[in-house]
Amino acid sequence: MKRRKVSSKNFIEHIIDEDLEKGFDKKKLKFRFPPEPNGYLHIGHVKAICLNFELGKKYNAPVNLRFDDTNPVKENKIFVEAIKDDISWLQYKWEEEKYASDYFQQLYLWALELIKKGKAYVDNQSTEQIALQKGTPTRPGQNSPSRNQSPDKALSLFIEMKEGKHPEGSMVLRFKGNMSSSNMLMRDPVLYRILKKPHHRTKDKWCIYPMYDWAHGQSDYIEEISHSLCTLEFLPHRELYNEYLNFVYTKGTKPKQREFSRLNLSYTVTSKRKLQKLVENSFVEGWDDPRMPTISGLRRRGYTPTALINFAKAVGVAKRDNVIDASFLEFCAREDLNKKSRRVMVVLDPIKVIITNYPENKNETLLTENNPEDSEAGEREIHFSKELFIERNDFRETANRKFFRLKLGGEVRLKSAYIIKAQSLKKNDKGEIDTVYCTYDPLSLSGSGTEESQRKVKGTLHWVSQKKYVKIKVNQYDRLFTNPNPDSDKEQDFTKHINPHSLITNNAFAEISLKKAERGTIFQFQRQGYFICDKKSTDKIKIFNKTVSLRDTWTKNEARPKNSLHQ
Repeated sequence: MKRRKVSSKNFIEHIIDEDLEKGFDKKKLKFRFPPEPNGYLHIGHVKAICLNFELGKKYNAPVNLRFDDTNPVKENKIFVEAIKDDISWLQYKWEEEKYASDYFQQLYLWALELIKKGKAYVDNQSTEQIALQKGTPTRPGQNSPSRNQSPDKALSLFIEMKEGKHPEGSMVLRFKGNMSSSNMLMRDPVLYRILKKPHHRTKDKWCIYPMYDWAHGQSDYIEEISHSLCTLEFLPHRELYNEYLNFVYTKGTKPKQREFSRLNLSYTVTSKRKLQKLVENSFVEGWDDPRMPTISGLRRRGYTPTALINFAKAVGVAKRDNVIDASFLEFCAREDLNKKSRRVMVVLDPIKVIITNYPENKNETLLTENNPEDSEAGEREIHFSKELFIERNDFRETANRKFFRLKLGGEVRLKSAYIIKAQSLKKNDKGEIDTVYCTYDPLSLSGSGTEESQRKVKGTLHWVSQKKYVKIKVNQYDRLFTNPNPDSDKEQDFTKHINPHSLITNNAFAEISLKKAERGTIFQFQRQGYFICDKKSTDKIKIFNKTVSLRDTWTKNEARPKNSLHQ
């Protein structure tokens, strides 16, 4: 039986290819990524960024970065710069940097034409009155008392709105849609509102601002965007998008809006309003807190551009919303970091080891691989001495046969060093183990070529010399929420699901090489996980943030998305 060839294209690419087959000029393909500068980009935006910029690469087409800055109340230049920095960090380049505010004058002129042709009117009702008159999905709306306003009257009022002669919120300009439409957005939507707030670019030039729907499609048209790609919540907006375009369109490329599913991640919220609440109420230390799903937070936590892009590509472009397990994002990080990260030894919860038969004043310099996955990563020096630190949970006074770490009377190999055997121990006043006394086999040095060096023992432990080490600060992160869907209960504040143990900070002992660690460098702490040197590190104290553990500690199931990658 002949196997059917499965297409690797997503449905957006099929749409573009069909347009090209019907005669659309490939040279006129053009895409855009249009964030609103009212917050930091998050993991959900990575999908949209990748979709648009990867389409640009595939079809050799330009991609604009356009800021939909139509609401001066929430927008800020700080967010503009942060967004640009995030996209650049993801290693994408945009063709032109544009702003909806570039087109305020043209949008205003088009609004005047709408009024003159009897397609718009000024309404001085309250927001609550307008909402009531719109009806419900099963009950048609009622016309505003102002709907039959003459074009001259509407034109005069709208110009007065622009000139600042009316109070903020006192009136709006509305489009004459269809108050009986099954699409609530078509029931005389608002085109302009009065906002007497300075804009981050236009300052005090305007006191009326266009609504998103009026600015978005027209901005696409002005920029000659061929395919305007939005997430599924904008599907009901498509009818209005086309209605507005039909009014202003005269020639050239007419944009086509198409929708794809947004990226929803378990144990995460991505609403900018909710992310802002986390920041403002000090649940996190800022927008780039490593527990935040923002790109800047993930970056500070140690996620790489490659990991995020691979994640977005693997999730794929689908037509229906679904929730991706956070474990899959962590899997993508491990896959990338394992290939790139230099290995080091760090003891997070130490107990002392004294090798009783090791010479008192002897200090050895040993060589070990920086990364066994990368032959070009070279070697580094580590220091071995009579007194060492090992992890507390790597030793038990008594243990069963399944415990392959150090126990009294048992042997383990110290990574890149010798085989040791535990002989006795000492406890402190609290009854806690303080020191383990061991002997070592001087002929068992790893890589020495002796018969003893080839001897197999079941356990290998990481360690740090007490003679040469650096004390570091380690931030270990868990998921910010305990509920896989923090928004599941709409009646309950999502912050009720905040994980009180999402951050644990402690001091640790590291091999001396980390004294020179540079901010932003990612390491694998052997047997612990991946850690990045934080931006707050100084020459006096190095701070490391945990990216992910070496293995998935949350689920035994494969965390890959259950949906097909191309739907």
